[in-house]
Amino acid sequence: MLTVTEKAQEVLQRLMDSSEKPLSGLRIAAVNGGCAGLQYRLDLVAGPEEGDHLVESGSVKLFIVPENAEMLIGTVIDFAESLEGSGFTFANPNAASKCSCGKSFAA
Repeated sequence: MLTVTEKAQEVLQRLMDSSEKPLSGLRIAAVNGGCAGLQYRLDLVAGPEEGDHLVESGSVKLFIVPENAEMLIGTVIDFAESLEGSGFTFANPNAASKCSCGKSFAA
């Protein structure tokens, strides 16, 4: 369903390990916002909410918001570092278009 690259898995695991509270995975949603209409929302969480879809990608557990599951199928989450900054990137085959920064998309 979703894939998290090895680099992104390393970053997520480091973030979870350094948290003061126990975390078990990453909750992913697509919410209104951004230049293209929808933006990704990522939250490190202790566990899934009722109805979340569980996907395991390597060492990372992903909790997918049920309303967003179809539009996120096939998405690859990576972590990029550059002179402009660092952050998670998304390659979503279901996006009809995306903004130039890659942080938002249209379904």
